[in-house]
Amino acid sequence: MTDRQTPPLRLGIAGLGTVGGGVVAIVQQHAALLAARSGRRIEITAVSARNRSRDRGVDLSSYAWEDDPVALARRPDVDMLIEVMGGEDGPAKAAIETAIAEGKHVVTANKALMAVHGQAMAEGAEAAGVALRYEAGVAGGIPVIKALGEGLAANGVTRVMGVMNGTCNYILTEMEKTGADYADVLEDAQRLGYAEADPSFDVGGIDAAHKLALLAALGFGTRVDFKGVVIEGIERITLADIRHASDMGFRIKLLGVAQMTENGLEQRMTPCLVPAASPIGQLDGVTNAVQLEGDMVGDVFLQGPGAGAGPTASAIMADVVDVARGLSVPAFGLPAAQLAEAPRAGDRSSAAFYLRLSLKDRPGALAKVAAALGEEGVSIHRMRQYDHDGECAPVLIVTHEAPRGAIDGAMGRIGAMEESLAAPVALRIEEV
Repeated sequence: MTDRQTPPLRLGIAGLGTVGGGVVAIVQQHAALLAARSGRRIEITAVSARNRSRDRGVDLSSYAWEDDPVALARRPDVDMLIEVMGGEDGPAKAAIETAIAEGKHVVTANKALMAVHGQAMAEGAEAAGVALRYEAGVAGGIPVIKALGEGLAANGVTRVMGVMNGTCNYILTEMEKTGADYADVLEDAQRLGYAEADPSFDVGGIDAAHKLALLAALGFGTRVDFKGVVIEGIERITLADIRHASDMGFRIKLLGVAQMTENGLEQRMTPCLVPAASPIGQLDGVTNAVQLEGDMVGDVFLQGPGAGAGPTASAIMADVVDVARGLSVPAFGLPAAQLAEAPRAGDRSSAAFYLRLSLKDRPGALAKVAAALGEEGVSIHRMRQYDHDGECAPVLIVTHEAPRGAIDGAMGRIGAMEESLAAPVALRIEEV
């Protein structure tokens, strides 16, 4: 029951795009439900965006307007800033820093800002005694931050893994379903609104790497270290790769993996082959999924919409309700001063690899490839030459388990051979 003596929690929303409009819609449509579940009324008092005249599909007439999000953060009638503008620096960073300095809680969907400045933001929020929440920054409507930071708080986390970018997953699954090549499916994704006009943050793996860095910090009690993530996008994946993977019982996913190893924290966001029958292998379209492994609970698999107005606004309002209830937890599970600075392990762990080579169709080429692999200590599990035309001989190799460094060394040797017609491609085969 709502305590009528408790003052309302007053929100200022910075950014009125798809997600900001979704937040407004939830507050307007579910006011009674939010009040009942949080024990106090939740109200919007002011908003900020670049264009006052744009029709956003929601009624903004009763809210004060600020052209400057920093001015919004300073307003005395705002208790919490909701930042949904995006961008790791600039107005978003300035508005959040101002809100914290003014003693206001912050809820953000900005994974780039949190991945780059999360440590400083967490320290500032704790010093000011305010909440800093970012559930909407990772995997859209999937409550993975809450699951990892609260639901699995009694576990030693052993691995965090997932498909965290719907654009990439859509492209890879559509290539498999339709037989269209990468460029055509990317153009289709842009037309449908799944990919930006400049899709490089998505297809290059950067967007998903921001999310992985946040989950790694939360899961392993470390300072968020985006620069420590090994990143490779999906731009070099061909339709032939997808078909060959399928023939072997695998699907290709842009897969994020974070785990603590004897060498330090390993964080990688790279295309991998995963078993087609696994939950991650069966993931289609723009859906996201995260698999959390704890020493007590085992595997926990979370799946759902990774973007969109409703799912992302839902995650934002879940954070708002928690703060309204008085729930206070550190941004990364531990007090910011206790977060360790983990050594970067890079991408050293061993695995089997899928290799795609393009060689001149001449005697002795395969023998030189085998020698290059052998010199790096990489053994061949199976090899296939296919569709050679008298000039080019595409070759597919699956290795036994080997360290990534040995694979990279062999790829360097093979790429430098005069018989090599194109840069070789190596994809990890991940156990999931």
